[in-house]
Amino acid sequence: MATPLVLQVTSVVLVLILGFGEIIPLAEAEIPCGSVQITVAPCVAYLTGPAGRPIPAPCCNGVKRINDQAKSTPDRRSVCTCLKNTSLRIPGLNLPRLAALPTNCGVNLPYKISPNIDCNK
Repeated sequence: MATPLVLQVTSVVLVLILGFGEIIPLAEAEIPCGSVQITVAPCVAYLTGPAGRPIPAPCCNGVKRINDQAKSTPDRRSVCTCLKNTSLRIPGLNLPRLAALPTNCGVNLPYKISPNIDCNK
């Protein structure tokens, strides 16, 4: 059975994801923002939690899955825009952890994910 903390985090993530569906418009690519958000939702607890917390395997699996799916330039731009906009709306987000997440999950990106990224480059 899940612990109360896991249930609380899951509830918060679901509320955030459902709320983002109305706030963040879907990009005109094959990977909808809602799908990106659900796939990387296991990362939220790590990105907002205390230092020293290990990255959960489902988080890295989601990061790898999104990277593997984003093959075209429009897909990569839409994923970037989604992650950028989502990162602006998560309270308590640890920005250095967010920037290092792909590398720490074994995904090589030519840029760092941040709220300031220009997704058109």
